[in-house]
Amino acid sequence: MNKTLIALLGLIALSGCITVPTLRHTSPELPTAWPSSSPPQGEREQRLNDWWTLYDDPVLTRLIDEALAHNGDMLAAAARIEEARAALGYADADRSPSAQIAAGAARNRVTGVGSFPIPNPANNDFIINAQASYEVDLWGRYREASAAARADLLASDYGRAVVRSSLSGSVAQAYFQIAALDAALALTQDTLRNRREATDLQRQRFEGGLSSELPLRQAEAETAAVESAQSDLTRQLRQQETALAVLLGRSPRGLVEDLPDRGKSLDTLTLPPAIPAGLPSELLARRPDVRQAEQRLAGAEARVLVTKSAIYPNLSLTANLGTESKSLSNLFSGPAAIWGVGASLVQTLYNAGRTEAALQGDAARQEQALLAYEQTLRLGFKEVLDALASARQAREAEEAESRRGAALARAAELAGLRYQNGVSSYLEVLDAQRSLYQAQQNRIDARRARLAASAALFKSLGGGWQPAPAPSPSGGHG
Repeated sequence: MNKTLIALLGLIALSGCITVPTLRHTSPELPTAWPSSSPPQGEREQRLNDWWTLYDDPVLTRLIDEALAHNGDMLAAAARIEEARAALGYADADRSPSAQIAAGAARNRVTGVGSFPIPNPANNDFIINAQASYEVDLWGRYREASAAARADLLASDYGRAVVRSSLSGSVAQAYFQIAALDAALALTQDTLRNRREATDLQRQRFEGGLSSELPLRQAEAETAAVESAQSDLTRQLRQQETALAVLLGRSPRGLVEDLPDRGKSLDTLTLPPAIPAGLPSELLARRPDVRQAEQRLAGAEARVLVTKSAIYPNLSLTANLGTESKSLSNLFSGPAAIWGVGASLVQTLYNAGRTEAALQGDAARQEQALLAYEQTLRLGFKEVLDALASARQAREAEEAESRRGAALARAAELAGLRYQNGVSSYLEVLDAQRSLYQAQQNRIDARRARLAASAALFKSLGGGWQPAPAPSPSGGHG
């Protein structure tokens, strides 16, 4: 017994000749809180996973639900989860004993004229044998392999959440763009109707000798410009509808025949509440891309430990039980019983540095995962800060464009009065109307930008303001 213990200790000592890399860990420095996007307006209860419901538009909610159910990227992400779940089951199976049963029948004949002739050279052989084996997980090799597979499953789950977040944000942005194009097209059609009426009036004045040809041609030019804008807006709208249909996962036929539904108009969409001041920066940790990077790092660290366990000896236990007989009638008799038990201890003494090279490779991959995690955090903070700034500036821009539009509407009214009273030329009226039309278009775009900025802020924070629970590897093995 003492000799066996000494031999085992000697094998373990030999494993110490391999250099084990030192793993580096991170502890990111986080600010205490996020700056507010605007003065606090009160918090509303909201579901993180369904932040788009805050816009209070059932059509938007239905379209996002359709995209989450049929978009190809979502379906592929779900398939990756099933693949990772199967890999976890496979890894967990290695931690349990394996058993198998075999049955065989054979008839053999040896030479009857050899050096040692036998009276009956033909023989039968019947065998039934059950075998079991188990590798004792002395150094945690299979435990860490299961941990790595579980981390992969969680990373795949968070990967689906990344796709979900990106897809829902893209659908919302496309929906807002369509609403803005609808509003711009309605404005353009109304403006075109007024331009044509003004052109008809100038034609009548010119033909009646009340004015020169110049105002008529100026009015015609402005009408043509609005007609061109209408054509361009119609093109943009059709392209955006097709882009949204692709996000929804609709068939090629659906892209042509089934245009996305309309819901609320741009101005009636509910704006979500602004982010209140003082929210903790730890909210960033619930972003799915950050959690995915964390799990990838955890998996990489576990794989280093799996490879490290190869340094030490493996202990395997085996057993078999069965019967064997030349005669089928005696197969289950007492003398036909066979059995055996055994144990083996294997230690690698030399493999030309394969284990050390594998360790170095795993350590390098762990370092890459660590750097990717840190970079994900940095990019996440940048995205949140950019989204906060965009939300603040979009609100200010919409307010400014609203004031500008009101002022230009009054200016256009005054220009019309000056022209009617003969104080100014028709060119002044056209300039005022052109400026008003552009300001109204700018206000529509500012409203769309404000809605888009709010959606980008939700996405950058991983949802709303309440922390979200971490997903569990449901269906996996413990």
